[in-house]
Amino acid sequence: MANKEYEIGMLWIEGSLSFLEQLCIQSFMDAGHHVALYHYGALSNVPDGTELRDANSILPSKTFLKYKTAGSPALHADQFRFRLLATQDRMIWADTDAYCMKPFWTKTGHFYGWESEKLINSGVLGLPKDCDTLHELIEFTEDEYSIPTWYGDDYTQKLTEARDAGTPVHASQQPWGVWGPHALTHFLHKTGEARHALPQDGLYPFTFKDRRLMLRRNFDTTGYITENTYSVHLYGRRMRARIVEKEGGAPHPKSLLGKLLVKHGIDPARAPIPIKPEQKKAMEQAAAEKAQKAAAKSQQADTQADSKPKIARHNISALPASARYGIGDVNITDLADRYDLNRGPKKHRFSELYQMLFHPLRKRMLHITELGIGAEEAASKGQSANEMSSARMWLEYFPKARLHALDTAQTPKFEHSRFSYHKVNFDSRTDLDTVCEDLPEMDIVIDAATQASHHQQNSFLTLFPKLKSGGLYIIEGLRWQPKQLERDGITKTSDLLYGYSKTGVFEHTDSDVMSEFNALRSHISGCFVFQAGFDVKKRHQIAVIHKR
Repeated sequence: MANKEYEIGMLWIEGSLSFLEQLCIQSFMDAGHHVALYHYGALSNVPDGTELRDANSILPSKTFLKYKTAGSPALHADQFRFRLLATQDRMIWADTDAYCMKPFWTKTGHFYGWESEKLINSGVLGLPKDCDTLHELIEFTEDEYSIPTWYGDDYTQKLTEARDAGTPVHASQQPWGVWGPHALTHFLHKTGEARHALPQDGLYPFTFKDRRLMLRRNFDTTGYITENTYSVHLYGRRMRARIVEKEGGAPHPKSLLGKLLVKHGIDPARAPIPIKPEQKKAMEQAAAEKAQKAAAKSQQADTQADSKPKIARHNISALPASARYGIGDVNITDLADRYDLNRGPKKHRFSELYQMLFHPLRKRMLHITELGIGAEEAASKGQSANEMSSARMWLEYFPKARLHALDTAQTPKFEHSRFSYHKVNFDSRTDLDTVCEDLPEMDIVIDAATQASHHQQNSFLTLFPKLKSGGLYIIEGLRWQPKQLERDGITKTSDLLYGYSKTGVFEHTDSDVMSEFNALRSHISGCFVFQAGFDVKKRHQIAVIHKR
């Protein structure tokens, strides 16, 4: 039910909202608040459910007061918020870069907070219509040449002398925040109403200097966001610039902002942050500097490697087959090497993990399903898909198992009494469901198909429920996704699974997909994501999920 006590007032002069503003507006509505977005010109990308109101009804204006240096209309926004609070009942102002953590509430009508030990910010502001501070703020900002006395005697004297000389200093040439946080803090102290200010974790848990932390992957926010936090200020102008120039236009899905976008179903691709010409140049320069640093790091590593004494190392893939084959029981690595498969020791080394997992199961009567049975890999080596090297390896290793293959290619001419083939479209959940109706419960599922994130996720949501209790679901190829198949805006499977392994919750850009994955959590007893070559310095490449 909507919060009937306080509605939220915002201002966006005109134009398109980016995903950052969408996120903040949506956060208030999802918390139960009614949001009134005031504007002067046409708007686009406004979240559904937002009430649009004419800003001229509060502060008529043909021109907007802007700071001379930054060109920001913040001065006009300051005037607007004070007059809005003076004319509206039970409204709290929020900047469009204020993210709502929980519903706003105040018994006194005062709602604002400390941003630092010295400053009370005006990004979120609730003031009773009859309070002394609001009266002082409106009176002060009515004169565009008002002299602020809160910057010290020397600055006050300088502005006073300029006024007396007939050259008064306009607010647009005064310090940033002169009508905003600085004026608010001054008059709250003057009236004694600063006593109502919330502590820093209430509205500004991240300081201006700490804003980058909200974009850091896997950052622990427990030292910042508390049970007392109503809102998080995103420092929109600077945050937008950093996202464009340093983050490639969108926050990483593992960052705080990235997770919040997923939570509220906001797609950055549908409402991108506009890129200015100077930002494009900065992006190109940043990319060049990154490449230069990588090259320098690589050169330094090569130099250090050359200077170190050489240590004799044995490469298992270089050993002759006679040195390994036949030692101990049948080994998947040996088979993968013999069949020249990428999952063997010459490339990905998945076979080493498989040997540890599957050896105790080798002689059981199992049902194994492999997605992507090796037709594409065979073709890349100039082989016929009918050779089915992957199928031959599994059938040899598991002498009693039944192998069910799902792939996009036409039915191969490969035949075996324990092998069945099913042609499937991994884009279609309906097609996957139809094929899976004919499959028995599985002991092991291995997804080695297209490697496209949405294909991997479609398959998991369809096949994991078919897995027996104690069964293993394995996904290969998390490190690289084919550009011709991968969909923009889809959470990569590696991020989805690694995030779950860390937090116990699946987070996804698609709320429906996220709900489906989280509905399966009670059936998962373990999820492990391994790096390429089992090297902790490399990206995630293979995942193993165990079913309860």
